[in-house]
Amino acid sequence: MKDYCIKSITWTVSIISVAFLFFTDDFLKLKLMFPKLSATWNIFIIKLLFCLAIFAMVSLVYVVFLKLRSKVIISGNNYIIEVCFGDIFKISDAKRIIPFDECFTTTIGDRPCDINPQSICGQYLSANDTLDVGDLIEKSGINSKGRSKFKGQNRYESGIIIPNGDDLLLAFAELDKDGLGCMSFDNYKKCLDVMWREIDKYYGQYDICMPIIGSGVTRFKDVTLSKQELLDVIIASYRLNIRKIHKPNKLIIICPKGDISLSKIGNYM
Repeated sequence: MKDYCIKSITWTVSIISVAFLFFTDDFLKLKLMFPKLSATWNIFIIKLLFCLAIFAMVSLVYVVFLKLRSKVIISGNNYIIEVCFGDIFKISDAKRIIPFDECFTTTIGDRPCDINPQSICGQYLSANDTLDVGDLIEKSGINSKGRSKFKGQNRYESGIIIPNGDDLLLAFAELDKDGLGCMSFDNYKKCLDVMWREIDKYYGQYDICMPIIGSGVTRFKDVTLSKQELLDVIIASYRLNIRKIHKPNKLIIICPKGDISLSKIGNYM
């Protein structure tokens, strides 16, 4: 709201400044709206009404613009973030982050411990049914961080990435004893920090495309966050982290249309 007001006022002042170069006081004296008042008061009232009308029109146009735009660019001295609507699987000119759980589970199904077929991970596995995650893990050289609470499987640090062509498979959700993704908010933020480190180390020269991780079936132990709030957390985490994708490359966050309002993104611009 603060950003909306500041920009509306700024544009209004700019338009009025230009308009008053042409509509001088002498011109306004010819357009007296209130004959019973002096010319000075007429000019004052006309200018006031004109300013209010311009502000109302600018505000309306800005609201329509915010509702219709399909992406937002957030930039700083050493980073560019693009937030947009779309399908991550239709992105072909960037490295795509595909979130898995901490054990890189590949079984799709309806059981609580299975991968949801409608999730990004489930769609990815369905489209890559010959994927050998074990082989990718071995080739990447990453080491297990111990045993998961679910069946004592090897678990990997949340935020670690293993490459598969242009796809970056992300160890994300921690698993509980039932195989459900469940993590604390602090561990979520740590996962983001590790992921930024991984991207900077290996993929900092590429555009990186990612979904709003944590917005699916992952449960948080200590907070309740909407997709909009998770998006703000991801953006803030990236901006505050010392590791960034090198300009002119950028971080692209793909959002499902209908779940996110681009006009409600935190005031970063």
